[in-house]
Amino acid sequence: MATDENDAGQKLQRLQENLARVEVLSQRLTAALARRKPYDGALNGPSGDVYVKAAAAYFAEMMNNPAKILEHQISYWGKSLKHYVEAQQALAKGDFRAPPDPTPKDRRFSNPLWETHPAFNYIKQQYLLNAEAVADAVSELETLDPADRQRVEYFTRQIVDMFSPTNFLGTNPDALEKAIATDGESLVTGLENLVRDIEANDGEMLVTLADPKAFRVGENLATTPGSVVYRNRMLELIQYAPTTEKVHATPILIFPPWINKFYIMDLKPANSLVKWIVDQGFTLFVVSWVNPDASYADVALDDYIRDGYLRAMAEVRRITGEKQINAVGYCIAGTTLGLTLAHLERAGDASVKSATFFTTLTDFSDPGEVGVFLNNDFVDGIERQSCRDGILSKMFMSRTFSFLRSNDLIYQPAIKSYMLGEAPPAFDLLYWNGDGTNLPAKMAIEYLRGLCQEDGFAKGTFPVFGEPVSLSQVKVPLCAIACETDHIAHWRGSFNGIKQMGSKDKTFILSESGHIAGIINPPTKDKYGHYTNDGPVEGEPEAWKAGAVFHKGSWWPRWGEWLKKRSGKMVAARVPGDSTNPVLCAAPGSYVVAVPASGGV
Repeated sequence: MATDENDAGQKLQRLQENLARVEVLSQRLTAALARRKPYDGALNGPSGDVYVKAAAAYFAEMMNNPAKILEHQISYWGKSLKHYVEAQQALAKGDFRAPPDPTPKDRRFSNPLWETHPAFNYIKQQYLLNAEAVADAVSELETLDPADRQRVEYFTRQIVDMFSPTNFLGTNPDALEKAIATDGESLVTGLENLVRDIEANDGEMLVTLADPKAFRVGENLATTPGSVVYRNRMLELIQYAPTTEKVHATPILIFPPWINKFYIMDLKPANSLVKWIVDQGFTLFVVSWVNPDASYADVALDDYIRDGYLRAMAEVRRITGEKQINAVGYCIAGTTLGLTLAHLERAGDASVKSATFFTTLTDFSDPGEVGVFLNNDFVDGIERQSCRDGILSKMFMSRTFSFLRSNDLIYQPAIKSYMLGEAPPAFDLLYWNGDGTNLPAKMAIEYLRGLCQEDGFAKGTFPVFGEPVSLSQVKVPLCAIACETDHIAHWRGSFNGIKQMGSKDKTFILSESGHIAGIINPPTKDKYGHYTNDGPVEGEPEAWKAGAVFHKGSWWPRWGEWLKKRSGKMVAARVPGDSTNPVLCAAPGSYVVAVPASGGV
């Protein structure tokens, strides 16, 4: 008896302590939310035009084909009513069990109570039936044009996902079970996590995806030995130390996207593309871009090409004494590499021997999933906000890309952190994902307007240094790697851009997986395979894939062999630093860890 009283007393004390913590956290939360800076409302979601078009299309269907609408509704009503009756019958028999559950497996509903508990199972089945009905209704709207259909389907899916019962405490069995087991401690810890994130992001709720204390760039990330051998306002140029006695004469220069930081290619030795390239006997240089603040507001794509691409190419040639280099561009840096190559072709400059494009779009006639954010309702808002701030803030970009995979990058992490009170995992890829960069305002708008919306490179209208360039002017030997499930630069769009380039020597490789995992796919893991086709890079992407051969394992060795054929004879290994380009600091350099001056949101 005394033991029970002691346990009850301890529980009461813990509850009182937790209530006191909640009061303090509530005050902090209010203060943190007050720090939120106002920003353009257009960045919060699509204009009402999207929903007006969807409603108009639905009413048109009702008028023109009422039988189809009735069939759809009756089917939905029938499934919902049947489920309700089955649930009632199970309860009437006194059985505390769920009725038959024909709904598809969904990892959001992995707790066994979703299958066995009548109340939770009823909620789950009704949610999935509703989700199916909404998706079917949207997919059957025949009067929407393809672009509007894509947007309606995307934003409808976002709304449906947002209302998943797992996203609410009262209908999440995992959260309820843990709250009971911990006497509310998990909810208080979750509130602490929520307040911490809002404080860290000046009033914005951005979920911390990885333990920020688990990693330090240059200590347990980006550790491949090398040196910064050149620096200007736009970049630091890193030359990596050789690991072989001989190297191929032609150096490699990688341009990573400045929308993220370069060390995605050098997270740790086991999956470092940087280390692998060096170990294959290549002299490797990598650009580390500056993370711009408002002082970079007027920096344009021409500045990236002049002071970034052309300057880095010139420094690599001067340091190595070679007349040509092999260039690599990843994502937006691949797009800009294409622009640079077209400019060099026009200027009669043969500085680049070959080019490799990682997950690169140059034809934006079909931008894929990300296209739902490229209409004027969003881009107009981005332009207004960027002009005020001088930058396109990393916060807006991070949020946008996260919503392309909202269940994985927003809702599930939020549930674990805020409802379950879990600490974020020590996961290097997610740490990198949260270590974003800003974009200069002028450059961002040029890219969104001129390349994405107007498709200027494919149409031959986008200017570099005042003169338009086109895909047909990209004539160097090239290798392009696209990724099968890439949600940022979809592989069909990548293929369509490459096939329009003027090169007579094209190799296209389609890797399994997505924008990051498909590229950072070391041979030692033997995880994702890839497709190749010995035929020309022409025709429809699906036809190319249908005629392709699947190969198990990473594409890295195949690309390595392709590079070796275009990299000249073997020469003595080059050590970073000389009298004209002394070592400025050790890799990964200073730009990658610098925090830009505050600006914008």
